Amino acid sequence: MESIQAKQGLVGPNDPIQRTQLPYVTGTSVVALKYKDGILMAADMGGSYGSTIRYKSVERIKPIGKHSLLGASGEISDFQELLRNLDELILYDNMWDDGNSLGPKELHSYLTRVMYNRRNKFDPLWNSLVLGGMKNGQKYLGMVSMIGVNFEDSHVATGFGNHLARPILRDEWHENLSYEDGVKLLEKCMRVLLYRDRSAVNKLQIAKITEEGTTISQPYALKTFWGFTAFQNPTAGAEGSW
Repeated sequence: MESIQAKQGLVGPNDPIQRTQLPYVTGTSVVALKYKDGILMAADMGGSYGSTIRYKSVERIKPIGKHSLLGASGEISDFQELLRNLDELILYDNMWDDGNSLGPKELHSYLTRVMYNRRNKFDPLWNSLVLGGMKNGQKYLGMVSMIGVNFEDSHVATGFGNHLARPILRDEWHENLSYEDGVKLLEKCMRVLLYRDRSAVNKLQIAKITEEGTTISQPYALKTFWGFTAFQNPTAGAEGSW
């Protein structure tokens, strides 16, 4: 005879855990900024299985609706789940056919609720998200952590980028950045991350969104230089080193 728990669909004490306890395949930093005409966002295409860079063609920046871009660090499968949820949300919104569409501010608010709700269920989506967009001439850029912590700013970064890229952005970003200068600034940040983050790969995409629409670049590599003395003998002079 079936147990009462089985009939009610409850999980028994001896059943396997059915939620993500640790991320498996993860992406590293996303960096984004406002520039004169819209939003620029950059991310590499690495997918790490533990400390092994297992995949090198993972697209972590996606257009959402007509006005927004979403970039994600963290667990790739959870990002895919979020994209499915957002596709349903956009489809439902389009079904009204009322001439209106969800903008980046509304989508950012939705993501904060989803992430905080899953955190409260002790079943978080293991991602840090960057949501940028432009609607009615207004630029919008914000981020959400895996537990629902969120804010807006003129430039944001996730993962290692929060420690290594944000200081560069604070020094060099200004409100009237041109597209070319914005791309150069993002490339500088991504180059620093490539040097210092073991999970970063030299294959990245840069996306932009303006009033005209969304463009995501083809993958490309940065020019790098590995001949620095500190790279050749990184522990030289370090206390307690061999």
